[in-house]
Amino acid sequence: MLSEEWILRQLSQAGYRITQPRRAIVRALLEDESPSSAAQVYERASVHCPGIGLVTIYRTLDLLSEAGFVRRIHSQEGCHGYAPTRRGHWHHIVCRRCGAVVEFEGCDLVPFLNRLSAETGYTIEEHLLELVGLCAECQGRPNALSPSEQALTWRTPRHEHEG
Repeated sequence: MLSEEWILRQLSQAGYRITQPRRAIVRALLEDESPSSAAQVYERASVHCPGIGLVTIYRTLDLLSEAGFVRRIHSQEGCHGYAPTRRGHWHHIVCRRCGAVVEFEGCDLVPFLNRLSAETGYTIEEHLLELVGLCAECQGRPNALSPSEQALTWRTPRHEHEG
């Protein structure tokens, strides 16, 4: 896991100013390792930096994502959350019902990517892999979600996952 000081030092060395809002956003992200929406990051960052703006949240999340310090995790509803990265090459499996996210390492896509590159002429520089399905616990639940379940935010698991 990344530390607040390490991320801020890397940003500084890359030429970015370390402002109080950026520091608050990094701290807010590291307070919860599970994916957080921009609104949730805003809520937590506001504690560390009252008056921080939502635009600053989005811009900083984009910067941190592009720099590789956070990863975006998409939901089927079209919105996404942000979570601190781990070192290495990681992908995600997301439960479409409860929103639980499991990270996994490795994906052995090299043969496929080489073939795709040859067929399209593209030089593939990176890839993201996110799988969506039903976790073991949700597979045992009734198939229809109630309106109150549908209203829950996508990232809030309704049960605990071991892992």
